[in-house]
Amino acid sequence: MRKYIFPIAMLLLAASCGKGDENAATHEEELPKITVDVARQLDVPQMKEYTANVDAENINNIAPSTPNRIKTIRVEVGDRVRAGQELVSLDRSNIDQLRINLDQIEREYKRAAQLLEIGSGTQQAVDQLKAQLDAARSQYDNLLENTVLRSPISGVVTARNYDPGDMTGSMPVLTVGQLSPVVKVLISISENDMALISNGMPVTVSLDAFPGENFDGTVQRIYPTIDTATRTFIAEVRIANPKERLKPGMFARVSIDLGHKQNVVVPDRAVVKQTGSGNKYVYTYSNGKVAYKKVQLGQRLGDSYELLDGIADGDTVVISGQSRLADGVQAIVLHPENAN
Repeated sequence: MRKYIFPIAMLLLAASCGKGDENAATHEEELPKITVDVARQLDVPQMKEYTANVDAENINNIAPSTPNRIKTIRVEVGDRVRAGQELVSLDRSNIDQLRINLDQIEREYKRAAQLLEIGSGTQQAVDQLKAQLDAARSQYDNLLENTVLRSPISGVVTARNYDPGDMTGSMPVLTVGQLSPVVKVLISISENDMALISNGMPVTVSLDAFPGENFDGTVQRIYPTIDTATRTFIAEVRIANPKERLKPGMFARVSIDLGHKQNVVVPDRAVVKQTGSGNKYVYTYSNGKVAYKKVQLGQRLGDSYELLDGIADGDTVVISGQSRLADGVQAIVLHPENAN
């Protein structure tokens, strides 16, 4: 019997090993298959683009200080006006009455002053009439100024809110925008870039209204406060506009060269967008397992992304097969020729 025991044992051992190899092969077939690449730290140009609307350099809302009825409006939207030009005439009935009252007080004052000179009046009466005269003249001058409305700047009429015969209300009668020699664009910049922005920096501006054409601009002013809700600050960019081609409301893209920065770059296929949120992730691969890491994207660089954080130089990142992955799972790396 002994001569049969050893061969049988060997057969059982071989069968057992064969089953183990089969189980291992089956387990390996069930693991997710991925392809990978290496994250690299590169010298990345920091060319930032911001979007905003073109604004007039100065905007004046033309309106009287007190409500009044409009008699005539001498301009239309789009008309060019010069500083000091008469734009609107209002009803004069109140001012005519004030003129009559002013003339009467002035006569009484002169009469009182003459009586004082010949000793028949009092200084008190003269002083009282002088105060009344000054008040009446100030009221008359103010109403006169608000009966004929003039433009304080040279520019273009951008809005008209009333017609002749209307009573003025809360809105201005006209709005005049100064479009020359410059217009401005207000851009919102991340506080992370605050130290990189300074007055006098050159910028390049492109507009949908003029495809293929760029305009030169300059950072003119940096606002001193940061919006706590968006963590951004405002920079005012001015653009030369001698021919008034650029109009308020035009959509503009402002590009600013902020120099270069050493940041990690990965293929765009490595970036995974989390469903239902704006979060972005990248899977890294090490020692047979993957890890799920949240990243902050910088610029898109062709078929790659600049990463501001989350991934280190030299990390192995997954570029395909992410649909079957989860944090900490095992995966098998395919060679590029076997990826498909």
